[in-house]
Amino acid sequence: MPDENFEERTEQATPRRRQEAREKGQVAKSRELASVSVLLSGLFTLYWGSTFFYHNLVVSIRYYFRNIGQLAVDDTNILGMAYLVLKQLFIILSPLFLVVVLMGILSNILQFGVIFSSEPLVPKFSRINPLEGMKRLFSLQSLAELLKSLFKVFVVGWVAFSTVERELHNMPLMLQKSTFQILAYICEISFEIFWKSCGVMIIMAIMDYLFQRWDFEKNLRMTRQEVKEEYKQTEGDPHVKARIRSIQREMARRRMMAEVPEADVVITNPTHLAVALRYEPGEMDAPKVVAKGAGLIAQKIKEIAERHEVPVIENKPLAQSLFKYCEVGDVIPESLYKVVAEVLAYVYRLKGKVK
Repeated sequence: MPDENFEERTEQATPRRRQEAREKGQVAKSRELASVSVLLSGLFTLYWGSTFFYHNLVVSIRYYFRNIGQLAVDDTNILGMAYLVLKQLFIILSPLFLVVVLMGILSNILQFGVIFSSEPLVPKFSRINPLEGMKRLFSLQSLAELLKSLFKVFVVGWVAFSTVERELHNMPLMLQKSTFQILAYICEISFEIFWKSCGVMIIMAIMDYLFQRWDFEKNLRMTRQEVKEEYKQTEGDPHVKARIRSIQREMARRRMMAEVPEADVVITNPTHLAVALRYEPGEMDAPKVVAKGAGLIAQKIKEIAERHEVPVIENKPLAQSLFKYCEVGDVIPESLYKVVAEVLAYVYRLKGKVK
């Protein structure tokens, strides 16, 4: 396969790659979703709290207009009066501010959770590099943002125009209405425009979120070489790990072979399997497997046993059972006690004859 294929980002991002991106503040997020959430929450608050806002604003305005002749305005108290007016206005509108701020935070948390990262604040040369700036300017992301902005302007303009055009025949009738009725009519038309615009923007926000997810996943993809390098960093080089396992097996094999001369008997099958047993009365509850092997290892065990005059007994069923159910260092299972006891008794009698 050509080398350039390894540079194609065809692999899905690994959990480690995703975690690193998250730590850097790189997540899939839609500004449109946050914007429409804030707009909708503000509209709902104004709609359901209109009586509260209207009543408190009217009370404040009446107070200042009724006492306008008694208020002395000069250089010494102008700042104090401005502070009181702004403070009162902030208290009246504080529910609206609170709802909008909370919805702005919640809309982002629902998209990507809670993230604390200082990486976006770190100065980077790429942000002021003209070449990188040109790449961002003509990127797919910039094109998508431009199309979204144009579409929003078109939609909002079309909704506003169609709504006002429909109400043109009612405009002359407003001359006969009171100021409160005119204001209520304007608010009703404005809210209608807002609701219709928000309906379209919700659809745009959902589409934008899906696009942002797709674009984020595409940018997060990895090459096969990057996946291999990450695997080496997290799990270790497979060749090194294989070499370590090979050395560990060789060391375990040597320790096992060193136990064969101390065995009481080696049971064979007769050429393919070999299992060495040792039993110390008073120290062990049951005979223990000190070595086992198949093929060449079995042949090596038999050679060491013969060299150190350890009896080698051929018992195919017993050898197969011990090899299958016991590991090196395990005591034999209770089901084999009787058979192994008979073998050991024979070995002990054999050793007595030799003596």
